Amino acid sequence: MTSYKLNKISVSIAATLASALALTASTSAFAVQEMNLAFTPPLNSHYGEAGQAFAEEIDRLSDGEFKINLRPASALGGERDVLEGLQIGSVELTLTSTGPIGNFVPSVYALDFPFLFRDYDHAHKVLDGEIGQSLLEEFEDEGLIGLAWAENGFRHLTNSVRPVKTPEDMEGMKIRTMENQVHLETFKALGAAPTPISWTEVITALQQGTIDGQENPIPILTVNNMWEIQDYLTLTGHVYSPTALVMSKIYWDDLSEEQQGWFREAAQVAAQTSRDAVQRIEEEGVDLLRSNGMEVVTEIDYEQFRAAAEPAYERYADQYGSELLERIRATE
Repeated sequence: MTSYKLNKISVSIAATLASALALTASTSAFAVQEMNLAFTPPLNSHYGEAGQAFAEEIDRLSDGEFKINLRPASALGGERDVLEGLQIGSVELTLTSTGPIGNFVPSVYALDFPFLFRDYDHAHKVLDGEIGQSLLEEFEDEGLIGLAWAENGFRHLTNSVRPVKTPEDMEGMKIRTMENQVHLETFKALGAAPTPISWTEVITALQQGTIDGQENPIPILTVNNMWEIQDYLTLTGHVYSPTALVMSKIYWDDLSEEQQGWFREAAQVAAQTSRDAVQRIEEEGVDLLRSNGMEVVTEIDYEQFRAAAEPAYERYADQYGSELLERIRATE
């Protein structure tokens, strides 16, 4: 074979290899990156609606570069388990209540003091303003990225012992609370026997009578058919409960600045979706719970409950920021 023909074949092979490598690089550059978004409520919940909105917005902003897989119903573990997973990189994203976050970012406990927020408008102004954003920034030191404050709602009390109209009615009741020192002290002050257990164990504990009651926002009560295992609901609204959309810093650091912008923008869409969902569910939820047999106490003496819960402030206000609590109260 002549030298000319050999050179021609070599050039042809080189061109083919270059084209193949270019195609491989192009395919790799546009390969879909899949991430898990874990949360404890079921998919048909306000968490699920927020998660779906986040997934759709990320897909739109990234033009399909990122795919978010929703992992509801504690599929990847309880809230604390998942947060620890974010720290080590075994989970990418989560929607979580503030209860377990305080174990990593203690100042977040300031949001969990009883009867602190006047209403939803007050809570949103605090969380969307300088206070809320400063708290999110503290997550990074713990290997977490706080993307946005979403919504869980004002928490209310259910039980199967008796209707609760005064703090004295709670005397001795075993009430499940989150793993949260402020919540524990609040329910002790109200006369109950607070029992901090993971949400993954709550339904079974209620069914078996291990605990007498629990406290959660209306959307959590309705999506879990609480009327099947609890007889009484009291609209105490004792604590406002936000939800945080959190990302693993390990994965965040691998994103470009533009990509990070997509995730923050999608988080805001998810946050607003959750707030809209909570408002809609609350408007219908109390009637749904009542129509399915729960006795609902709608009128209580809030000042009496607030005064009874004061020991929580006396014990923990200085530890978690009395100045911060005053700034929250002063927000208009």
